[in-house]
Amino acid sequence: MELAALQFNLHWEDRAANFEAVRTALANAAPALAPGSLLVLPELFATGFSMNVKSAADTDAAETEVFLRGLAMAGRITVLGGVLRKLPDGSGANEAVAFGPDGALLCRYRKMFPFSPSGEKAAFTAGTEIRTFPWNGFTVAPFICYDLRFPEAFRAAAAAGADLICVMANWPDRRHAHWTTLLRARAIENQAFVLGVNRSGTDPFFHYDGGSMILDPQGAVLSEAAPEPAAGSPPPQLIRAAISPETTASWRAQFPALSDRRPDLFP
Repeated sequence: MELAALQFNLHWEDRAANFEAVRTALANAAPALAPGSLLVLPELFATGFSMNVKSAADTDAAETEVFLRGLAMAGRITVLGGVLRKLPDGSGANEAVAFGPDGALLCRYRKMFPFSPSGEKAAFTAGTEIRTFPWNGFTVAPFICYDLRFPEAFRAAAAAGADLICVMANWPDRRHAHWTTLLRARAIENQAFVLGVNRSGTDPFFHYDGGSMILDPQGAVLSEAAPEPAAGSPPPQLIRAAISPETTASWRAQFPALSDRRPDLFP
């Protein structure tokens, strides 16, 4: 099964431009993504990391979800992408939403750890639950950006059966080393495949140098984006890897660290 992540320079609060960037990048991919693949897009890929709920959130027409559903159906793939939704109380919800090749909604996960240093905690309502969905024999658990710093959430996902973890982000270059180290740690400690997809380019506040990667259950890098320039408008990068649930099952059986957990001490 093919797993893929699209890293690109997000256009600030411009859905149309970001939708077109995704379409163009996929149209130029050689070879094209095979039917049945899983494609993961960055956190809030349609707008960038804007906390302006009035201008950046989808309307009742759910524009970003309509785009993701159409992308999945057109390519006969599964697509997981970041969505900003406005809640009835006026706050935002930073979510990861997955659609299958038939257009069915597979998962809606809300970021459980809003990034308080930037004010996200005040603007967006936090999620309260791990979510998973099936894909080609895998149990997939999505997470969003700052979630990566909280290993207990990932352990709970592994305990719920997750063997493929996808982290979408807008992670600034000044903390690049944290991003790569934590992704590798989450793969090793949970004996799971991990995909981390970051944006590139700049927004009004930060520069982003990408660092998207796919890791195997022992933390080895299967695919990673090339280093991004410090300035300018970097081109999109589509990273991909062939993975199998048998790999995870085999390693967990060979080195059964997860079965040595102490839920009596650490639920």
